[in-house]
Amino acid sequence: MADERSQAERWLSFAAGIVTPVTLISTLLFYFGYVSARSQYEYFGIDVDTIGLSTQDYVMRSPQPLLVPLLVMTLLAVAGLLVHNAIHPTAAAVRRSSRVTVVVLLIGVLGLIAYPFLGQMPYYALVVPIVIGLSAAALAYVTYLRSRTDGAPSPPRVLIVLLAVVTVTSAFWATATTAQYSGRGLAKSDARHLDRFPVVILDTKEKLALRSPGLEETALRPGTGQTFNYRYRGLRLLVVGENRLFLVPQNWTASNTTVVVPLNDSVRVQFQFQNDPP
Repeated sequence: MADERSQAERWLSFAAGIVTPVTLISTLLFYFGYVSARSQYEYFGIDVDTIGLSTQDYVMRSPQPLLVPLLVMTLLAVAGLLVHNAIHPTAAAVRRSSRVTVVVLLIGVLGLIAYPFLGQMPYYALVVPIVIGLSAAALAYVTYLRSRTDGAPSPPRVLIVLLAVVTVTSAFWATATTAQYSGRGLAKSDARHLDRFPVVILDTKEKLALRSPGLEETALRPGTGQTFNYRYRGLRLLVVGENRLFLVPQNWTASNTTVVVPLNDSVRVQFQFQNDPP
């Protein structure tokens, strides 16, 4: 009985060791997918929370904004290993590198403190975390080298842990900023190529009084069983939400608005074929 209990505890410990990283990874994928989607649809005047995307939708959107940060971090790690194996630093070189690294880290911290004055500068939210993160990682490495070249005692573990926390936090900040830039870039690409989205013909019972340029409104002829009175052309399907359609005009202008249409019997929606004969 004791052996069976011990085996069960080992299996539970093994399962917990798998579930925890998977949960953490899923949470990160959800977060970065959410940041990217929020920036993307904000461009069209939509709060992403009103769309009703699922957790799976956000996770599926995360590879796009994460591709560049993951590739850059991997290449930096490879470069760091190659440099570590290639160099043979002297004690004097390590001391100079340590001073330079501390100065760069202080510059990054000053940039962080000066956020009220510099926060609106282009790429501030990307440059500052990169400077702080790289300098913190470099300082941890140089501190390790000093203990080897100078014969100095090993650095306090708490110092290395704190520098690692700063590096990870900065990497998270820079990745979130990249996700935001990626979402805005996707939105601008969509706006340049709205003709790639499905063509929607919208019939309504009441007049919508849409103001966006390029939309065509037609009054439908009354007839037996006819409950729809107006037809709108020139709309494209941007995204399908929870029981709602989000429609945009087929030509982008700053004065356009996004039309939110409920999926119920108050409207009739037709999707037009593409003009590309088989």
